[in-house]
Amino acid sequence: MSTTQGARARARIEVTAAIKDEARGQLAAEGASKLSLRAVARELGMVSSALYRYFPSRDDLLTALIIDAYDSLGEAAEAAHSEVADAVPVRRWVAVCEAVRGWALGHPHEYALIYGSPVPGYVAPETTVPSAARVALLLIGIARDAHQAGTLTEPLLPADLHPEGERMVADFAGDLPPAVAVALVAAWAELYGLVSFELFGQFRRVVEDREAFFRHAVRRLALGVGLADA
Repeated sequence: MSTTQGARARARIEVTAAIKDEARGQLAAEGASKLSLRAVARELGMVSSALYRYFPSRDDLLTALIIDAYDSLGEAAEAAHSEVADAVPVRRWVAVCEAVRGWALGHPHEYALIYGSPVPGYVAPETTVPSAARVALLLIGIARDAHQAGTLTEPLLPADLHPEGERMVADFAGDLPPAVAVALVAAWAELYGLVSFELFGQFRRVVEDREAFFRHAVRRLALGVGLADA
């Protein structure tokens, strides 16, 4: 790469970052549904046509912000897990869940973008899936390690859910029993329900010690998946 090409690449990276930063500011101030490329361009002192060379549409910018948010969340969860990678599965599970909560409390508007109300008219493309799956894959990996070690207790599964459990195993759970796959999906949804209830105010006047409550709740989720208590 020539010096000129390198300078152009660096400039593009810097402008792209500036656009995203301004867009995140709009998310915080106005919400995702009111994100406007023209407003972003105006705040950055750019003409709209110049900004369209970086993000051809609002949806393209939203997709970039969504992927960044999922990746940031995934990195936080993976970093927390790496610190306890040699611990018992329940401890690893709780560490990942606490990292999700910590990230959400520190990035409320980005959390709302990926786990709040859908943005009218926007449909997330398949390119968001790998980033969105990072936390779920960590939790699946913890369950798989316990299963391979012979310490995972298979939960009960109603007969009418066996076909669904088998489909889940084929789609994403590998060698795990169908009952564990179903329990993992339920726990994954309940994890984000706990976080959303706290972040969006539903626990007000209900739960006071939210950190201790959360730790207890996600530990119960781990037990429901079949992880043995330490």
